[in-house]
Amino acid sequence: ANYFSKFSKAPVICKLVGRKVLDGVGQPTLEVEIYCTVKNYEKRICSTVMSSHSQIPENALPETTEADEKERNDSVNTAVEWVNESLNMMLRGLKPTDQCKVDKILGEYFTKKVEEKKEVQKQEEEEEATLALTSCTPSATSLPGKKKSAKPGKKVAVAERPIPPAEPAESVLRGSVAIGGTSLAVAKAGAAVSHIPLYLHIALLKCDQDSLKEMTLPLPMVTLLNCEKISPAKLRLVKEVMLIPPVQLSLKQGIERVLDIQKEMMRLLQPPDEAPSSQVADSKKGRAHNTGKKAPPRALKRISHLGCLITGCDNLEQPLLLMQTVCNNIGLELGTDMYLAINCAAHELMDYLKGKYEILTGTFKSPDEMVDMYVELINKFPFIIALIDPLRKEDRQQWSNICCALGSKCYLIAEDAATYISKLKTDQNINVPMCSGVVLKYINETKVSDLIELTGLLDGQRHITILGSPDGESSDDSLVDLAVGLGARFIKLGGLSRGERVTKYNRLLAIEEELAKNRTLRGANLEFIAFAEESQPEKQLSDVLPPPKQDSLPPQLSQPALQVHSLPAQ
Repeated sequence: ANYFSKFSKAPVICKLVGRKVLDGVGQPTLEVEIYCTVKNYEKRICSTVMSSHSQIPENALPETTEADEKERNDSVNTAVEWVNESLNMMLRGLKPTDQCKVDKILGEYFTKKVEEKKEVQKQEEEEEATLALTSCTPSATSLPGKKKSAKPGKKVAVAERPIPPAEPAESVLRGSVAIGGTSLAVAKAGAAVSHIPLYLHIALLKCDQDSLKEMTLPLPMVTLLNCEKISPAKLRLVKEVMLIPPVQLSLKQGIERVLDIQKEMMRLLQPPDEAPSSQVADSKKGRAHNTGKKAPPRALKRISHLGCLITGCDNLEQPLLLMQTVCNNIGLELGTDMYLAINCAAHELMDYLKGKYEILTGTFKSPDEMVDMYVELINKFPFIIALIDPLRKEDRQQWSNICCALGSKCYLIAEDAATYISKLKTDQNINVPMCSGVVLKYINETKVSDLIELTGLLDGQRHITILGSPDGESSDDSLVDLAVGLGARFIKLGGLSRGERVTKYNRLLAIEEELAKNRTLRGANLEFIAFAEESQPEKQLSDVLPPPKQDSLPPQLSQPALQVHSLPAQ
């Protein structure tokens, strides 16, 4: 039977099923199931659940949040309809291993829907023109632009130059999540019918098999602290404080070290009047010991949707000094045993009335002052090796300035400062500010082929690639396989709490174990740059991680690469 099965027809897609499910924060999202005809029988192959993503900032008005939730619900309903009707018919009979052909069909379908939407909008505008109601529409659409362009003009006497107005939010077609969900589901089905892991299937789609003798694991950016921005906390600049384990450690050792830091951080953040659970159990006259029951583990009472601890700070140095204290308490040294990355989320801080960033409650800085502040911060805390979104994407001159000042000491990453993958792919010059790399998120109409093409383009232009999870994460762990298969330098998954995030770290650990067992693990765990001598006053970025490729730095910062020492396989 096994012998003759080799001559059977290759599996083909016979049915797609879309349904509305909930993500990790209780928001509606899309699940896509793939059924294939295997040896004349219909068989369910796999499913994927898309992560939800919102452009609405944390401090948005309740009315704005409600409107966004309604639009998201309508979008998921439309996506379910697309999958169960149009896409189900269009992809029937195709091989799940033919990713390029599937993505081409999905792209053409999406383009058709975009054109239909434009036609509807054009007809609506013509109808409004005939009714002489055009004055309502421009006022509603241009109001933010007028505020942002006119107000800075009044501040010319105070500021050296007006700030660039915020670019309009990129429109998202209702139902577009069906395109991304279907493309990823087909990729998982292709891996399943080929009897290989998804990460290997993605890697084979990106490059030929001869170059896949070894694979590299991305370094995790593990979020430890989420700095809340509500009273009485004053610090607004820092959104996330993330830990990056050193490259000398295996992924498993790095995660264990992060967990040790998290436990000590929980102990320090615990209110002094709150006794640990073990003390509470002991105080109950030994009842826990008499009954043979163990005291329950301490509950994480303040956990963000990002899976990390929530705390409030009053100044920029407070969370960094707190991290130093935690590491010192357990015998670790920041800058040697662990490194930090900061997600600044500067786009959420701009006060367009003043034309400045509100970094602390009541404290404002211009874009040029922000650059000086970051330079001083990195010089004082050299263990910070990455800044994410230190400025708005509109402040391109300041991005250039900060890259010139800090490009050799720190990765400068664009997350929200970057545009969507669809536009990054069409703009061959990577339409983002000067930066070291970009955080890519698999959302909306993104297709697997788009990610493969874009990461190849980023690699060619010497940018680093970071795969990041959206705020509304799901329990689907495909993002990890995508990061490994695409050869991403980092992966940003949030904290080590909440099941939908921990399951991805577990998947990353499983891939490391599998690659090590097959002797195909290469990269950060088995080769690194030699550290500078201890007498050197400060370490360069190349002493901490595999160095940023030279073309990602301004010409005046490009230096000869240090000698690379490869460790023998363990």
